[in-house]
Amino acid sequence: MKGLRPIDLTFGAVFVCLMAIGANIAVWFPWLAVPIGGASVPLSLQTFFAILAGLMLGKRLGTFSMLTYIFVGVCGVPVFAGMKAGPFILASPTGGFILSFIAVAFFVGLLVEQRERRPSVPWYSFSAGVGLLCNYGIGVTYMYFIMHLLLHVDISYLVAWTSMVPFMVKDMALAFLASLFMVTIAKRIPLQLLHPKVSHFK
Repeated sequence: MKGLRPIDLTFGAVFVCLMAIGANIAVWFPWLAVPIGGASVPLSLQTFFAILAGLMLGKRLGTFSMLTYIFVGVCGVPVFAGMKAGPFILASPTGGFILSFIAVAFFVGLLVEQRERRPSVPWYSFSAGVGLLCNYGIGVTYMYFIMHLLLHVDISYLVAWTSMVPFMVKDMALAFLASLFMVTIAKRIPLQLLHPKVSHFK
């Protein structure tokens, strides 16, 4: 990508590492993995970090960091949930959630960059909520089609959504936490380093 500064690459790399860590919380705490329709879906911090990437890095760099994370995993580095890697992970029931992180970072960053005023919890919370909708809208729909059409698991679309309620509650709380954290960060560091073209960070 043209115009990337060394500090952009640094922050992007940090979020790639955070996504890998967030994906594998269940490796160290196995009880955080919940079985759903024959598939094991781990609780993770990936949605939290993807939302935070959009809030902190903006749509361009946030999206770039999510693309890099997915590329690293597809190339064989075990950064996906369960210390897994490879392109076939994207064809699993949870592959849609991985792909959705691109949309999460983009739309959260887009909303943040378009807000021409001081950082606020309500606006950051709204932006995080949009990211959460992207995450589950893409992820649950993808999971349903993979399980219903490819794995031939007898599951309805409503049941697919219902099964994700515990995860959604957790991620809603973490999305709000990301908003609070971002407002604190915005008051303490010069975020124009991250968003040099966005006036409300100056």
